[in-house]
Amino acid sequence: MGVIINQSVKNMLTTYVGFGLGALNTLFLYTYFLDQEHYGLVSFLLSAANLMWPFMAFGVHSTIVKFFTSYKTKEEKDKLLNLALYLPLAISLILGGIGHFTYEFLLNYFSDGNELVKPYVWLIYLLAIATAYFEIFFAWAKIYYKSTFGNFMKEVVHRLGTTILLFLVYFDLLEVNHFMYGVGLVFLIRLLVMGAYAFKLHRPTLKFSFPSNLIRVLKYTALILIAASVATALLDLDKVMIESYLPIENVAIYGIGVYIATVISVPQKAMHQITNPITAEYLNTRNFKKLEDLYKKSSINLSIVSALIFILIITNVHMLYELIPKEYSLSILIVLLISLVKLYDNILAINNSILFNSDYYRIVLAIGVLLVVLAFLLNLFFIPRFGIEGAAIASFLAFFIYNTSKLILVEQKFKMNPFTKQSWMLFGLTSIFSIVFYYWEFPFYPIVSIALKGGITAILYISAVYFLNLSEEINVMIRSIVAKIK
Repeated sequence: MGVIINQSVKNMLTTYVGFGLGALNTLFLYTYFLDQEHYGLVSFLLSAANLMWPFMAFGVHSTIVKFFTSYKTKEEKDKLLNLALYLPLAISLILGGIGHFTYEFLLNYFSDGNELVKPYVWLIYLLAIATAYFEIFFAWAKIYYKSTFGNFMKEVVHRLGTTILLFLVYFDLLEVNHFMYGVGLVFLIRLLVMGAYAFKLHRPTLKFSFPSNLIRVLKYTALILIAASVATALLDLDKVMIESYLPIENVAIYGIGVYIATVISVPQKAMHQITNPITAEYLNTRNFKKLEDLYKKSSINLSIVSALIFILIITNVHMLYELIPKEYSLSILIVLLISLVKLYDNILAINNSILFNSDYYRIVLAIGVLLVVLAFLLNLFFIPRFGIEGAAIASFLAFFIYNTSKLILVEQKFKMNPFTKQSWMLFGLTSIFSIVFYYWEFPFYPIVSIALKGGITAILYISAVYFLNLSEEINVMIRSIVAKIK
């Protein structure tokens, strides 16, 4: 776990810097520098691009990670990377052609609802293709276990660019109508830098020559396309459907609640960058003993960190909403439900990596497709009845069923699960802290109250984790930090 812990900590730090910038943007700059309609526009366009880019990438970013270590010669590896470059380009050109011939239809569609979206419809395509190739080059770097720089580019750079653009709007140096074009430019710059870094790590000989097991690779790629589309649809379908049923400013209000809860996913995202290629290697070499050990250790370590974040969010959420304009006030239900989803993701740890790097990914895809249909129907039912809270209920139900299905599948096929007795002790500890500290309030300014209450909660929680000896890796890290302080 040494390499994993080392890079995971680095990735987690850069990810939290990114989330810090994102929190600044989401909770303050967007809410004070843009009106609700333009904030909703930004949220909608990014969500729409997130729904589209998996189709453009066509799953090759996951294909690189799965197959790269199975090739022994540079020539074969170069052929795989050539496929990773050319296939998404071909798919993007096809989708671009379809978009060109249906452009008038898209404009007419938005003219019936939110007129504000119409001038920026084409930007969805640009954001999607920039994101698709960025993810491909990021995967390119991860196969050499170089995830830290890519993680910085993914989590920090575009948010920092957005922060700068928002200040330009505030000081009247950039018109609000041109703000989205600036966001598109930031995504393009991020892509070019990541591409240069990937080519520095491995510069393939560019030619139209593809792997000898091309059919097998393409089958996996096509199925991973469905998997990526499923995951992205489950993440962003609610926001896109809110735009269809409610005024576009509701997308912004809902997005704030989701963003607050998404902070819980940071540890899992940080560890995934390094555990995914290691999991693929263990599966390729059929080292199931190490795989199970990684499964259990990554689960308890991620659960400890994410449970702390969950507790801090749930017990301070009322104070957080005191800091933003009143028109963005939101029900605790949205934050709670999405937070539980993200906590469940962390508990599953490398579950996704095990399934999608194994021969059982087809079963997950079938389950995922059914769940997207279910999520669509749930949103269709709940949003008209309960508004944005209905979207949160639909997302929670869909993700709970999806995650539980994957948990059962790994148990059945690999005879392993992520739980230990420490997992159940942690569950009890999290429940106690969440309930006790939720009702404990300080009568101070919100930032002071959050800092004071959060600090006390964190110290008591970390102390409990240490003395209960829930994780040897976490305890070693705590002792190391204490020794440095002394």
